[in-house]
Amino acid sequence: MPQKTRHYSIFSPPSLSMTELVKTTLDHDSTDMLIDKWLEYRSTGHDAYFEWFRDVRERKHSHTTKQTIAWNKGEFLPENIFVRTVDTGRLIPLDRTWTTHVYHHHSMQDRKLSMMRVVFTMLPELMLLRGMHDTGCDEIYVIVTDLKRQEMNDVTEYFKLVCRHCFGRHCKPSIEARIQQEHMHLSHTLLRQRRTPCFPQLDLTLRAILYEKRPRFIVLFSHQTTSFSQIFFTDPSYVPDEELFFDYPTGCPNPCCTDDCEMIRFPRRGLETASLLQIRTKKIRKRVKSRDMCNWIDCDVCFGEVAVSRMSACGSSEGSEESLEDTSPTDMIKFNGHLCSKCKLVKYCSADHQRKDWEEHRRVCVKL
Repeated sequence: MPQKTRHYSIFSPPSLSMTELVKTTLDHDSTDMLIDKWLEYRSTGHDAYFEWFRDVRERKHSHTTKQTIAWNKGEFLPENIFVRTVDTGRLIPLDRTWTTHVYHHHSMQDRKLSMMRVVFTMLPELMLLRGMHDTGCDEIYVIVTDLKRQEMNDVTEYFKLVCRHCFGRHCKPSIEARIQQEHMHLSHTLLRQRRTPCFPQLDLTLRAILYEKRPRFIVLFSHQTTSFSQIFFTDPSYVPDEELFFDYPTGCPNPCCTDDCEMIRFPRRGLETASLLQIRTKKIRKRVKSRDMCNWIDCDVCFGEVAVSRMSACGSSEGSEESLEDTSPTDMIKFNGHLCSKCKLVKYCSADHQRKDWEEHRRVCVKL
């Protein structure tokens, strides 16, 4: 029996197979090359990001916040800058790469506009957002538009509305009418301004990525000089911590710029300014739970209640601070791991894993 053709609807789940946008994929090697170019470009005088990292370096590390950036040794290189992940609590170097999937209108390909330049424009932001996650960010999704500032704001509010009320489920007739009206208004406005891609294709592609790929975040990139690029987050825990990013650069090379001329709307005030898509569906969406894990990358031990037999196998770590709390269950104790006694920034389940991680951890470990 022939497969039924799916049709685009603003109230039903779309598929990426339905999009007419062109997809360009930049692999891990391309990311490596872009990072090298970014470091070279930084050394020629564009030092806003370097100065921010340097200022962060001079701050005292807080053990109470969920996010940390530690640059304690060496030159300004990604392998010497460590980021605390929000999903596993590990302190991992920033030099991890990723694959970028860029969706764009075919006219950009016809004009031979490089997608490498698109990714390069927001490389520091992508490095940090990737660095905040141990898993789930090996692939990053970007949709290229030419929306202006107010249009980007209107589109952002539309996607917030859709995700909150009708993401794969029926909504109230009044809300449905409002969504339909907003969709029609945006479609006509952007068509009149000859924006590419058209709003139905933009809506289809973004929602399809959310449905099928379930990314931690998705970027709506505008190459207009009078606009900004928007970052959509799919969970509050993925939003950068305002205590760490409150003075993050706007991306504008003008030293006298203000927040209004930001090139990428990076949420420097945390959840207050983040574009959060509160996705609600009939089906229970599996959320990523934050875990507190051993800092050795190949270890799957989560700190918390573990069997006594497992504790015995782990042993104790010489030169580390052991944190144990007795609990009432017979064969269970609460094991909070062995804290590195020098920097007090990372924890391990055993001395063996602490030794295995030393080759990497030594680049950030200093007595605080």
